[in-house]
Amino acid sequence: MIYVVATLTVKPETRAEFIAAATSCIKETRKEPGNIAYDLHESVTDPAKMVFVEQWENEEALVPHRTAEHMKTFGRVVVKCITAPPTIEIITPANVTVR
Repeated sequence: MIYVVATLTVKPETRAEFIAAATSCIKETRKEPGNIAYDLHESVTDPAKMVFVEQWENEEALVPHRTAEHMKTFGRVVVKCITAPPTIEIITPANVTVR
């Protein structure tokens, strides 16, 4: 299992447009094979900061996701809405034993 954490900073005047496009993208992404969870969060200290937290069965499931038509559509909106390139990190659960 892998997680993707994507952090974007959105221009305040484009926030509503960004959220509308993200909502559509989330709906379609959740239907993709290998997707376990796909959610958008917002910072409580910086309303311009939006964070996608995604959970996938494996890294191979990301390959078709990156080129899916809904991602292309979302990408065209994102480039107009963000102030800097997004930060994207792929992470895996740590091998930690908690007793």
